[in-house]
Amino acid sequence: MNIHKTNVSTHLLDRVSNWLQQAALNGETLETVVTGFCERLAASGLPLNRVHLSFSMLHPLYDALGFTWLRGEGVTVEGYRADPTDDKPDRFLLSPYYYLLSNNLDHLRRQIDPSMRSEFPIFDDLKEMGVTDYIAFVQSFGETSGQGMIGSWSTDAYGGFSDNVIEALLRIQNNLAVAAKMAVLGKLADNMLTTYLGENAGKRVLSGQTRRGDGETIRAALVMADMRQSTLLAEKEGRQVYIDTLNQFFDAIATPFSRNGGEILSFVGDGFLAVYPCGRHREPSQVAALAAMAAVRQAVARMAELNADRRRQGLADVNYGIGLHVGNVMFGNVGLKDRLTFSAFGAAVNEVERLQGLTKKYAQPIVASQAFATYSGGEWVTLGQEKLRGVRQKVTVLLPGDQNLKLDAGETVQSRSLETRSEAEQVMLLYRNSKKSQPRDLLWNKLLQ
Repeated sequence: MNIHKTNVSTHLLDRVSNWLQQAALNGETLETVVTGFCERLAASGLPLNRVHLSFSMLHPLYDALGFTWLRGEGVTVEGYRADPTDDKPDRFLLSPYYYLLSNNLDHLRRQIDPSMRSEFPIFDDLKEMGVTDYIAFVQSFGETSGQGMIGSWSTDAYGGFSDNVIEALLRIQNNLAVAAKMAVLGKLADNMLTTYLGENAGKRVLSGQTRRGDGETIRAALVMADMRQSTLLAEKEGRQVYIDTLNQFFDAIATPFSRNGGEILSFVGDGFLAVYPCGRHREPSQVAALAAMAAVRQAVARMAELNADRRRQGLADVNYGIGLHVGNVMFGNVGLKDRLTFSAFGAAVNEVERLQGLTKKYAQPIVASQAFATYSGGEWVTLGQEKLRGVRQKVTVLLPGDQNLKLDAGETVQSRSLETRSEAEQVMLLYRNSKKSQPRDLLWNKLLQ
């Protein structure tokens, strides 16, 4: 096959390199770096029709971020979830990346002839795109960093990549890795703060609200939830069963409170505090309380689903208590000078915690204050008047009526089961779980095809 020689302008490639350096200095996002790089590289005359790049991420929820650029279509992005699944899709075992990693190679090139049988299944897809040449590669961000880049270049040019194009790609690859590493570190900081503090709190810290005492007073609908008989479970079943059950509980009950304006602000033992920040007037307070109540309905349905699954497995139900309140809270940093926590504090937080505790006294899974019931509306049943520790006046405690716990028209139960994973996610997960014994692969086992 004759290879058509493409003239590569070193001046234009230098412009792409300069842009990557400036993007790194500006702290651009990983998506901006990848998109800008691919578009500029194509505009420089390199005959690319597809670029795939994946970056391993130190993230509690995701193992990698993947980007696929197609000429004329831009970039699509996927987050690949961490999961202990043992699924072993054959497509990965027969992929160019598996071959490359298994043989400790930095690059793998294959010219693709549509008349020949595909060496790797992915080539069937590439043939439909008219791809004639394919180069896969891995690029470390450091021998001990545990992060890196893996990807592929594809062209539909007649005859495939010429030597000078390959030389240009190898030269620009290092510059991309430097800019991508800076963006990954920035994404890492954002990911970690969002995962451990919550989206709103994470943004506040990243914006500079980092000193002890920094904060503000806000109004919010408050939710405090707790798993029942967790101590007995830990003593009877042991640590791992307890941890697994606790995670099942959080997956089922807590997830709805991190949507529609809600935020899980902190996990404390076997419970959590969620907030729905709002304005101080009646209307925004009603919106926040209604959103929290909608999440309660979802949580109740998801817990019913969880317990039904547990009964089928011969396991005991997981019981819970939820307290609901509306009030002013202090939102900010407290702690030691060199060890802070970012959370909500104040009388309203103490009150919702004690309301949650009253679910035990009344043997009801959900109770609310009069303030919350008034703002959220609907059917409520008064349970009694209670003197909460630290509160001068007695508080009216209410139980949501049956009608208030029925899913509204248009609401559907958002299953606690994870969505079906894409083939790309399965590929990444397989490699992570099946190649842990190989030292070099430990760096790349969080990446996918």
